[in-house]
Amino acid sequence: MAHSNAHTLDEVRAAKPRALAVFEGLATVVGVGITQIGGGFGLKVNLREHPGADTQLPTEVDGVPVQIEVIDKPQKQ
Repeated sequence: MAHSNAHTLDEVRAAKPRALAVFEGLATVVGVGITQIGGGFGLKVNLREHPGADTQLPTEVDGVPVQIEVIDKPQKQ
């Protein structure tokens, strides 16, 4: 069953520094941004490479959903 995502943009912005701190301890973070998830806002965490097989990445930070993407090189948008 899919859950609705009712987080405001301000709530997601407030979670970005915590997400960076959490993910930096688990993998090489390229950046943390904001994206739409489930009809609301969530965090997008870009990683340089996949972490080790024994590393469990969180699917949310401070209750905010997280989308993870592994990218080769950061690109300007």
